[in-house]
Amino acid sequence: MSRTNKKITLPVSIGYGLTDIMGGGAFTVIGAWLLFFYTTFVGLSPMEAASIVAIARIVDAVVSLFMGSLTDHFYKNYFGKKFGRRRFFLLIGAPLMLVYALLWLDGMSYGFYLAVYLAFEVIAAMVLIPWETLPSEMTKDFNSRTKLSTCRMFLSASGTFLATFIPGLLINHFGEHNANAYLINGIVFAVAFMVCVFISWKVTWERELTPEMIAGLEKEQGKISFIAKLNKVMLLFREYASTLKVRAFRKHLAIYLFSFTAKDVFNTVFVFFCVYCLNVSSSLAGTLLSMSIVGLPVTLLAGVAIIKYGPSRLYVFAYTLMLLCLAGFFLIYQFPTDNKVMLLLILAAVYQIGRCVLEFTPWNVFPFIPDIDEMISHQRREGLFAAVMTFSRKTTVAIATFVVGLLLQSGGFVKGSQVQPQEAINTIALLLFGGTALLLLLALWQACTFHLNKKTHSIFIAEVERLKATGDTRPASNEAQAIVEDLTGYRWEQLTASTHGKVQTANEKPVTAGSAAGG
Repeated sequence: MSRTNKKITLPVSIGYGLTDIMGGGAFTVIGAWLLFFYTTFVGLSPMEAASIVAIARIVDAVVSLFMGSLTDHFYKNYFGKKFGRRRFFLLIGAPLMLVYALLWLDGMSYGFYLAVYLAFEVIAAMVLIPWETLPSEMTKDFNSRTKLSTCRMFLSASGTFLATFIPGLLINHFGEHNANAYLINGIVFAVAFMVCVFISWKVTWERELTPEMIAGLEKEQGKISFIAKLNKVMLLFREYASTLKVRAFRKHLAIYLFSFTAKDVFNTVFVFFCVYCLNVSSSLAGTLLSMSIVGLPVTLLAGVAIIKYGPSRLYVFAYTLMLLCLAGFFLIYQFPTDNKVMLLLILAAVYQIGRCVLEFTPWNVFPFIPDIDEMISHQRREGLFAAVMTFSRKTTVAIATFVVGLLLQSGGFVKGSQVQPQEAINTIALLLFGGTALLLLLALWQACTFHLNKKTHSIFIAEVERLKATGDTRPASNEAQAIVEDLTGYRWEQLTASTHGKVQTANEKPVTAGSAAGG
């Protein structure tokens, strides 16, 4: 299914991005409503509900590590050759999306909910990890990748809106205490996710096999011994660790984890905060979350802004806006007013602008990380980086969710009760304000020193192509050398002293932040 000279048209970009209706929608519903559903309707304690998410995501995180490498090498077998090393997993993952509906059945056991949630997490990883690599597979052009990512994030924002708006409508229709609203919501989204993933499979393509890949196929004939397989596994873990040697990726990963975990903490606690701290209905909480509709035009504007201003400025804008909104929510909590609902709607809308930019930016940056790595490893390792990001993300989400559940239970939260003790209310408020703000501040700290943007990427790629074409190891300019060293974290001499296609790292001394321009 490899294709060359294909154009990234708007229909192709939309078709690619449809899968993030699942990526954005499914986990928005889970983050906002699953713990509330389990503790209010199913009768699980906060610890039991949080442990389901934590256990499933830890297991899924480990699976995700191997998914990246599996897709990188899947071209070596029949199915990979026929359907594509990445796209094969979209094809088989589409019908499995229906598992999502089972999460919202009422009256089942703890073991059932754990098994179903674990299955859905693994299925989602099986789809999302190879799908995330496709912009790097389909084109090398910055603007074309930005078009793909912008459509992706626009549709993700659409999924986020639908995932908050539709539950609010259903809860309002069926009533605050009717679990059927959650089940119907799950069925509707499960079918939608299946259709979206299938369309993404249909419209995308992958790059042609490189000479190195073809040479590797010829070498890997015959059976492999157990020791050789064990060595390959150990090598795989060393490759995962090697991704952290790329400075741009380290910063990108830190920004991504801190900011997305902050968003997760906010989403997980927000419904509890509205119902128990502000004494408003859960349907109003859904309405406030559905202000994510502002993300639709904001995503389009962010697609233009990231080209003009670069990721770092977008990060600063997003985090600052979200911190100001947190301060506003805190004032409403501390000083109740007759205009509470109107103020909440305004703050929720402004918060969603920041959240949308927060979600938009990292995944627009990600397709350019493997380009930086290629200067170091002389390989295309999109799947490896996607796996490390997914593993790290799922691990931090698992820890954060478990901590939220642990603190809610230790704070005196009473499962199934419509009224909570003051200690539990204080705990909910502390989690929303303190937890979210701390993580956003840490992300902001990293974002201020992140230098990958359109200009630096263009100079970097030009330097890589020049080295390939001429073999001249002298830098084209002092600026080019400084950018290459800053983004890779290696000195120029290390990068150009390669042996058999890889950087010599025996005496590795990555450059410090201050040793390259802009550091």
